[in-house]
Amino acid sequence: MPRLALTMACGDYDRTRALWEETVRPDGIDLTYLRLPVEETFFRMMRHREFEVAELSLSSYVVSLRQDPPPFVALPVYTSRMFRHSSWYANADAGVESPEDLRGKVVGTPEFQLTACVWMRGVVGDRHGVPYDAYEHRTGGQETPGRIEKARVDLGDSVRISPIPAGRTLSSMLAEGEIDALVTPRVPSPFAQGDPRVKRIFPDVIGAEKAYYADTGIFPIMHVLVVRRDVYERHPWVAQSLYKAALEAKRIAYESMYDTSALRFTLPWLTPQLEEARALLGSDFWSYGLGADNHRTLSAFLRYHHEQGLSDRLRTPEELFAPEALESAVI
Repeated sequence: MPRLALTMACGDYDRTRALWEETVRPDGIDLTYLRLPVEETFFRMMRHREFEVAELSLSSYVVSLRQDPPPFVALPVYTSRMFRHSSWYANADAGVESPEDLRGKVVGTPEFQLTACVWMRGVVGDRHGVPYDAYEHRTGGQETPGRIEKARVDLGDSVRISPIPAGRTLSSMLAEGEIDALVTPRVPSPFAQGDPRVKRIFPDVIGAEKAYYADTGIFPIMHVLVVRRDVYERHPWVAQSLYKAALEAKRIAYESMYDTSALRFTLPWLTPQLEEARALLGSDFWSYGLGADNHRTLSAFLRYHHEQGLSDRLRTPEELFAPEALESAVI
């Protein structure tokens, strides 16, 4: 019997590399792995459904659930996780010395529905008492003019939001003081270039993120793996096949990262940092599935997503995923 040919678009990650190298092959599937930048994958999948399987922004996926029928089914494979306190920036003269100072300010964001931005608006609301509607929002291209929301959203009157002028970028407006702050997944160019006009709102990023995890037990989930619904409905078995393969690819990544005969990655203190991560977050610190920690993490995100006007209703984590990927045979 021929294997099912599927194309998967995903980033270049150690935790998925075995799928790209074909050292791990999903049961019954011939997988063509396209290593693409996340913005390109998200745009092409959300707008044109180009791939049978793809990495997708968690927020974009939850937005897509408003469609009837929803175009994708997710697997509890978290291709990207990241603490995002580093994502808040401010103009040095804007009077933003702490998150509490964001109240009444003008804040830029490349897209309102970006997962990292949903997370950090929620965190600032929960932990610093400044909800997302306490400041104004400006959307647009960070480094290149003309960016639009890849997932169409209708916020109604729930938020003060408007696009930046045509031909302008968020990075230049932040440096020049035309916006007070910026929340974004990517480092803005002025900050990367050492421009003194731009600073981080959380200067001790690592300290803030460790404190956040210690208090909440949340390691934010950014991206999930999705299967196009028409493929899933024809072949529901692909959910379990892909999930098992993703787990094995991650196991290989864990194992190779702890090979101390030679550093696998260009990071001088890789081994002690790995050991510290295990001590703080547990041995399976990049866990997949819907265990208690991931359930708590996803519940927090879904609450933020709904509170910020991006979800039509408050969903539960169980609603997000193919049931076949949440269950396994007991031998």
